[in-house]
Amino acid sequence: MVQRFKPNVTVAAVVEQDGRFLLVEEKTATGQLMLNNPAGHLEQGESPLDAVVREALEETARDFRPEFFLGAYLARVQRPGDDITYLRLAFGGTVGEQIAGRALDEGIVRTLWLTADEIRASAERHRSPLVLQCIEDLLSGRRLPLDAVHVHASVFRPS
Repeated sequence: MVQRFKPNVTVAAVVEQDGRFLLVEEKTATGQLMLNNPAGHLEQGESPLDAVVREALEETARDFRPEFFLGAYLARVQRPGDDITYLRLAFGGTVGEQIAGRALDEGIVRTLWLTADEIRASAERHRSPLVLQCIEDLLSGRRLPLDAVHVHASVFRPS
């Protein structure tokens, strides 16, 4: 029997403020320090909007307010022992101030505000090739309505 292809579904928050973008520096399983948009996996029973708000809060200790859908992105990451395809749903928006005393998610070392040029210059440290692509798309003016991502009510019903 042929195994069905099932990409990992992730969400990402793309935040620009005063010409700088909010990124997280995270320690990978191999011990490398990598840069990423605040992002993570969609969980069962969760809408993509709920997931991106949750992930941004967990990784940055900031409330994320989605304002638009940036797009759907597909990328394959191949490393020794790994061959994973990710489907990323990216949302643009704003964040509030960092919540005092709130810890960052495990593996997140710190948050950073970098310019687009600084992000372009650090491509070898990007956790995914989608980090820069999402930022370039935001800079190009891409803005889709949030309701472009439809979630059927069945997602929220327990099985």
